[in-house]
Amino acid sequence: MIKAIIKKELIQLRRDPRLVALIIIMPLILLTLFAVALKLEPQNVRMAYVDQDRSFFSHMIKTGLWSDAYFDLYAVKNKAQIIEEIRAGHAKAGLYINSNFSYLLTENKQPHIQFFVDGTMPSLTTTMKYHSNSATSDDISSDMYFSDADADNVVIAQKPFIMDTRILFNPEEKETWFFLPGVIGVLIMQIALILTGITVVREREKRTLEQLLVTPMSRTSFIIGKLLPYVIIALLDFYFILLAGWLFFDLPQPSSHGLLFLLALVYVAVMIALGLLISLISSTQQQAMFIAIFIIVPSILLSGFIFPLEAIPDSIRPVSYAIPFTYFVDIIRGLLIKHTHFIDLANAYLALTGFALLFVGMSIIKFRKTL
Repeated sequence: MIKAIIKKELIQLRRDPRLVALIIIMPLILLTLFAVALKLEPQNVRMAYVDQDRSFFSHMIKTGLWSDAYFDLYAVKNKAQIIEEIRAGHAKAGLYINSNFSYLLTENKQPHIQFFVDGTMPSLTTTMKYHSNSATSDDISSDMYFSDADADNVVIAQKPFIMDTRILFNPEEKETWFFLPGVIGVLIMQIALILTGITVVREREKRTLEQLLVTPMSRTSFIIGKLLPYVIIALLDFYFILLAGWLFFDLPQPSSHGLLFLLALVYVAVMIALGLLISLISSTQQQAMFIAIFIIVPSILLSGFIFPLEAIPDSIRPVSYAIPFTYFVDIIRGLLIKHTHFIDLANAYLALTGFALLFVGMSIIKFRKTL
């Protein structure tokens, strides 16, 4: 009897080739992502700098940072622009050298330079602070000591200059501030894809879809009617999870509650529409669940939720920008942690809106009022 049941299950599985393909292909793709695409150590981290001194000594500091092959330096106008570049996400770090740096250095007055770090991702913050030491290494500082042989009681500072590190937006480097905003998106993705991913398949398997097909409703009405209830449920879930984050984990308040609601609405629409599309292209609930998992796992790995986008190889990074969750992570961290301006998040909002329209349109095209 056991042998007969095993044979029956294998025959049933063989008759579902798409499920078999997912079972084989999904582990291979995920294995490749873990082995090749994901690295904890990014390269060419963008650093905005202002060098008002423009001397040989200030150039030595910049060269020390550049030669480490970790930072990618570019000039901006002033210190305020350094902070805005980091706030907008164009840079992860900043360097400010004052105009009197050389004068104070030659007078042995131990001048200060300022190093700004984006504290949004604490693990990356720690790495950037470590690599900033290349600007204060002995190879550089050894050429910056000055002494007058004829002077009496010359006291040379222990270090020729001091680098003051300032962590922006998350000065206490709270890991919860980094992870929880993204966790909200993961939970909504999971709820939305699972709820809507089986909705049409379930009706097809229970033979209730025929009753809907004989009604005089249009394809658009069917799709919108399927979407709206789950959009409302997912929106309520979004704010329920966010409220728990505010109450129990001291998440910061957003720069604009209106922009936060817009993010919730657009992102939920994207995930619900994607889940419905999965349901329309799947023949069984098993297929729908596998496709949902196949979307969720790469979204977590390639979106910048855990690993910085800078650490993803250039050949694979375009895949990150084809994932809606990437834009959600960028926006919600910008609103909650950095208080980023809307103009700097507009492209991410437009991308999410485009995904929502694309998935809804594909669902309408895919749905047929015939069996």
